[in-house]
Amino acid sequence: MQVLVVEDDVSLSHAISSVLREEGFQVHVALRGDDGAFMAEQNIYDLIILDLMLPGMTGIAIIHYLRARGIDTPILLLTALDAVERRVEGLDAGADDYVVKPVAFQELLARARAILRRHGTLSENGDIVIGPLTVRPRLQEGYYNQVPLKLSAKEFELLEFLVINRNQILTREQILDRVWGFESDTGIGIVELYVHYLRKKLTAAGCPELIHTVRGIGYMMKEKAHVPKDEN
Repeated sequence: MQVLVVEDDVSLSHAISSVLREEGFQVHVALRGDDGAFMAEQNIYDLIILDLMLPGMTGIAIIHYLRARGIDTPILLLTALDAVERRVEGLDAGADDYVVKPVAFQELLARARAILRRHGTLSENGDIVIGPLTVRPRLQEGYYNQVPLKLSAKEFELLEFLVINRNQILTREQILDRVWGFESDTGIGIVELYVHYLRKKLTAAGCPELIHTVRGIGYMMKEKAHVPKDEN
């Protein structure tokens, strides 16, 4: 599960990243608001932790920018103790919750988990579930009927991204950026290859077809309903 931290205080962003990684999250950091807005616009993150006062672009401006583009990634604000009006403005703009500085890291984790549960990303025990298919982020493993799928690291990241965004079409470019990173020089064909690998492991485990190919666009994980597809 991937989190974008947009915070210009290097020591604080490092501390938040360390705490999140200990909990099994993958973390990307932007030290400027405009960089954070660009990264968030790719719509590949499960949560954004966002400071309000940033160089390049303010946190409030980032929220307006993302929501105007239909990007509904959950946002957890970092705010100063006395910034009540700014907190209200951020929540009204579309943020989901806030944590007051100086940051209590256990509270930040608790609020992050609560946001992800409200958005249907996490269950109460931290798993991500579609029927008998379970993804356990802290173990970096997928299970079908509680039997491990024995996934590689990239197969797990692909499965997790598809399950979190079930019933939504993900483009090949989104998957490439999410699983291999913005700066990867890997070609787009790697996405199709790993979808093939993942389908084989799901099929071998007895899992019914969940990953649908949407012609000319990408993939969707959908349990029952039909979507336009081309499996070749």
